[in-house]
Amino acid sequence: QVQLVESGGGLVQAGGSLRLSCAASGRTFSNYVMGWFRQADGKDREFVAAISQTGVSTSTADSVKGRFTISRDNAKNTVYLQMNSLKPEDTAVYYCAAETSLWRVKVSPAYWGQGTQVTVSS
Repeated sequence: QVQLVESGGGLVQAGGSLRLSCAASGRTFSNYVMGWFRQADGKDREFVAAISQTGVSTSTADSVKGRFTISRDNAKNTVYLQMNSLKPEDTAVYYCAAETSLWRVKVSPAYWGQGTQVTVSS
């Protein structure tokens, strides 16, 4: 089992920045591809970004490309999502996820965190 705990959400004005963190425990963190997803009220959960086990490869959704950056620190068992130039449409609950491959983390990750709320005011 992998336990994931997100933090760093909050209320921010449009144009502002936030950094989300996801701390992992339970199994060897560096064995897992890590991803971020989000779900706005009344909408389906959507993929935001993913990062490979070593951090060399990343994948980012077009809707956030150029504004959001995913990174990880394997020594701290933590993955981050730096969010810049935030827009009201970025408002959602953000979830961290873990899987063993980049493809799997995008479509059906095995492990999920509980989520952290991000609210962007206009």
